[in-house]
Amino acid sequence: MNDTSWDKSADWYNELLTSGDGTYQKDLILPNLLRLVSPKAGEKILDLGCGQGFFSREFDKLGAKIVGVDNSVKLLDIAKASPVKSINYHKGSADNLSFLKETFDKIIMVLSLQNMEKADLVLKECAKKIKPGGSLYIVLNHPCFRIPGATAWDWDEKNKIQYRRMDSYLSEKKNRIVMHPGEKNSEVTLSFHRPLQYYFKHLQKAGFAVERIEEWVSEKKTTPGPRAVAIDRSRAEFPLFLFIQAKAV
Repeated sequence: MNDTSWDKSADWYNELLTSGDGTYQKDLILPNLLRLVSPKAGEKILDLGCGQGFFSREFDKLGAKIVGVDNSVKLLDIAKASPVKSINYHKGSADNLSFLKETFDKIIMVLSLQNMEKADLVLKECAKKIKPGGSLYIVLNHPCFRIPGATAWDWDEKNKIQYRRMDSYLSEKKNRIVMHPGEKNSEVTLSFHRPLQYYFKHLQKAGFAVERIEEWVSEKKTTPGPRAVAIDRSRAEFPLFLFIQAKAV
């Protein structure tokens, strides 16, 4: 496969994660992953779709032996430039991990599987590279409530309710995501919508048993205003992210 379109967004993404501003990666996803994955000293963990190494470095701090794989040369260059030199990074496609000669206790995929075209093959490759009884941890933009071009917030003026509108769900889609709407020549990345049944079916086919799911909502609060209470109520009801934990059986 050719380099992904994330090469063009690498600098922007790195700045997003390393700036002082709060992000979902830092404030919501990372604490939950540390709680659920519970990386331990000496464990071998594969960060598949590692990007610029944000989560790899956080797991490395706890003594786990991390291998990061991504298909973006630019993101990997940023990861390798980090002062942390104990992580082994590899350029490669997640749907063919034959270049990795080792197996892992745990594999994580954080907001990456949704950007991979051959997700069924990716899950099969994970099954080959995980030790018996090992666990796979996946974080996705929630497939029910965050579908590019098919879901949106809307306002019911009569009932004073902010609600989530869904225009489609079961149909699988390939979406072009404009990274900076309104800017000329904005970078475009690809994302793939799949319904829940897709992930559960292909996890089972690959030899995984789903052990746990969690749905994570935004903890951000709305600026005070006439709709603030309704907006915060809807934020607490519609999860942004889906977490799946599956064991190799």
